Amino acid sequence: MPHTLKVVIVKPSKYSKNGYVERFHKGYMPNATLPHMRSLTPGRIGGTTVEIHTVDEYVQTDLSYLKLLEGSTTPTLLALVGVQSNQFHRALDLVAYAKSKGVQHCIIGGPHAMTCDTVAVQGRGISFSLSEAETVWHDILEDATRGGLKPIYGGERRWQQQLPDTVIQPPPIADLGRYIIPMLGLHPVRGCPFTCNFCSVIKISGRQVRSGSIDSIMQSLRMAEAAGIKLIMFTSDNFNKYADAPDLLQAMIDEKLKMRFFVQCDTQISRQDRLVQLLGKAGCFQMFVGVESFDRKTLLDVHKAQNQPAEYGRIVELCRQNGIMSHLSNIIGFPQDTLKSIDEHVNILRKLNPDVCTFWTLTPIPGTDQYRDFMRDGLITEPNLDRYDCTCPTWQHPTLSSDVLEDAMYSCYRRFYTAKHFADYVRRNLELKNITYSLYPVFTRYWASKQRHPMSGGIGRVLLDTAGDYLALRRKTYDFDLAPLPGCLELSKQDDAINRQAKLAVAGGRA
Repeated sequence: MPHTLKVVIVKPSKYSKNGYVERFHKGYMPNATLPHMRSLTPGRIGGTTVEIHTVDEYVQTDLSYLKLLEGSTTPTLLALVGVQSNQFHRALDLVAYAKSKGVQHCIIGGPHAMTCDTVAVQGRGISFSLSEAETVWHDILEDATRGGLKPIYGGERRWQQQLPDTVIQPPPIADLGRYIIPMLGLHPVRGCPFTCNFCSVIKISGRQVRSGSIDSIMQSLRMAEAAGIKLIMFTSDNFNKYADAPDLLQAMIDEKLKMRFFVQCDTQISRQDRLVQLLGKAGCFQMFVGVESFDRKTLLDVHKAQNQPAEYGRIVELCRQNGIMSHLSNIIGFPQDTLKSIDEHVNILRKLNPDVCTFWTLTPIPGTDQYRDFMRDGLITEPNLDRYDCTCPTWQHPTLSSDVLEDAMYSCYRRFYTAKHFADYVRRNLELKNITYSLYPVFTRYWASKQRHPMSGGIGRVLLDTAGDYLALRRKTYDFDLAPLPGCLELSKQDDAINRQAKLAVAGGRA
């Protein structure tokens, strides 16, 4: 066994429309996977010392980190983590670069590897992780110390029925400085009980809502506060479906933690007044909710029956009563949508007057049921996986062209963020002492006017390398310019059984 194993854990960026790697001088969305993976990685494997490096490409403003991907006398494991379909080409290019520089071990994990067929690039010096990291990461590290990785890790089970108690170590100070304020992403709860056909969550995390202990989450929060972190992003998809959420929030209140936090909830939070009150008291500054559409038939068609548009206003009202900024996320371009219906959608939003709105184009994400159905029906038109980021039209809409649909999405931003909304938003933020985000509407309108999505990931765009810089390596390593659009990986019998059990729980009113 080697005396030292260098482990480089990278969250890859993606390629923008003009081919540049997306990078920002300051990020405003921390990556939760990197600190989690760092915390899962031991300092030693048997007699081998593990040297750990983590890289979030979105906030790397120079290319010095690429030196970590150059081979040396120290055996090196490159792990591309949390890789979504729109980041797959970038992950492949980093593997090709690392292999060309002598790196011995490379593995890709995350939503794309877990839910999509990767046969087109298997056997090219890359391994793939098809399960949650906790189930396979130690085996990967051990195999790297022994000299070779297996082609595939996991797959029999994508997720565990219960999460282990992982205490998350805060990132190094230098990494925290790459964000607009020191912030940390935490993912204490996984799984979603619903069946939205355009969403990949139930394919990568399952329908059973799972969490670690409150004590482990509180230890993570204490360590974050001690490290100077000011903002926590709870990136779990359904915080309000977390059975122990009231106890966790009460523990945060009792401990008087001095960090504000962000949560994601489903629309059924409209009927959870007590939980919203606890969120406000515990320091929640913003709640993200996927409302998607005001048309009930549209929601039913995509299996999002849990959304009741008549209750959306109640969410805004509850948040405002408890000092929380409401953030409603909307999807533009459902098959039934027309320019008139999109205009009506924005008009209703303006009447509801949430603090923040984001707009996305309907995108059949590879690996989802919707993607499978659209592929079967011959509706997919975009061959480049880089575009599957919910900002670019990728399929043939029945009535709206791709250009019209994209323009409509950006128009929604301009129409929602009016001068009056800006004045109200600034006043409310100053009242809540949310100074950092008080100019968000100006930022949003500016980028929408430039046909760039405001939620790209940061401020101060940095232009360094492009897809073209890696194209020759991509061709040499994989024999293609663009990876072929993948098929979907079906769930194993064990995972399908877990999802069926969760479905029964939902039907019985226990989720």
